Amino acid sequence: MKTTEIRGHAAMLAANFMWGLISPVAKFIFLASAITPMMLVEMRMVGAAVLMWAVSLLMPPEHVPHHDLLKLFFASLLGVVFNQGVFTLGVSMTSPVDASVITTSTPIFTMVIAALYLGEPVTAKKVSGVAVGAAGALLLILSNGSADAATGGNVWGDILCIAAEACFACYLVFFKSLTGRYTPVTLMKWMFTYAAVCTIPFTYTDIAAFDWGRVDDSVWAGVAYTVVCATFLCYLLVPVGQRHLRPTVVSMYCYVQPVVASCIVAVCWGTSTFTPVKVAAIVLVFTGVYLVTRSKSKAELDACKAARHDGSRADTH
Repeated sequence: MKTTEIRGHAAMLAANFMWGLISPVAKFIFLASAITPMMLVEMRMVGAAVLMWAVSLLMPPEHVPHHDLLKLFFASLLGVVFNQGVFTLGVSMTSPVDASVITTSTPIFTMVIAALYLGEPVTAKKVSGVAVGAAGALLLILSNGSADAATGGNVWGDILCIAAEACFACYLVFFKSLTGRYTPVTLMKWMFTYAAVCTIPFTYTDIAAFDWGRVDDSVWAGVAYTVVCATFLCYLLVPVGQRHLRPTVVSMYCYVQPVVASCIVAVCWGTSTFTPVKVAAIVLVFTGVYLVTRSKSKAELDACKAARHDGSRADTH
């Protein structure tokens, strides 16, 4: 495996580990305070935009032409506004475990969209990997059983979470080319600036009227984690993965999220027994990631066809 690929795998593993905590952390914030889902989304976007611009001041300036700024606007809608906003709203209406289960749909969406848009092959190994990983994630989550009413699901919340995952899959596929042109900081400072501006009209009234003095320190800690770790750092890592890995491989790492979320929820609701079923489920998750990683890309299949064609021509001579 190339060094660049290892860097991409490490970036996606770290990002999805931190994202795995976001469902239980967000649920805690909503239950422990009057912060609404859209307020949390705005805090994530404004906070990440400020941090991205602050970091960019320490780096050499990078010019982005107008046509790419327009592309970044639409990338922001799919990868940030619709993904974060719709997902956070969905989490507020359903359980963290349900939300994590739904993240297993991302590789399926990504595989289909990449096949249609990029011409990426849907190989038997890739399909097997997606299926094995999904089976492991679902087995792990379902093995935890149900918690109390605080973790109850809701069909509308589930639908919103599915829509959010579909948007993120589109972002991974449609805007992969941008990741090779600019640094992650440049990409994300513009995307989060657009995202913050787009959501202000929907959140300004709530934020202006909110009594910030009544927020507990534990809630502020959850907000800080959400902004700094689950937004700022994660969205710096995703372009690294996009640059070095295929879209379906990038999306497969979402299966790490249910592993993390299920373990955290299990501990929080007193069901922390670590059974052989959970071990088997985790093995299935990473086996699925491995299978998709080892499946051939379009370029590799084209190279194999070209080699066979050259060989057959040589035989005829």
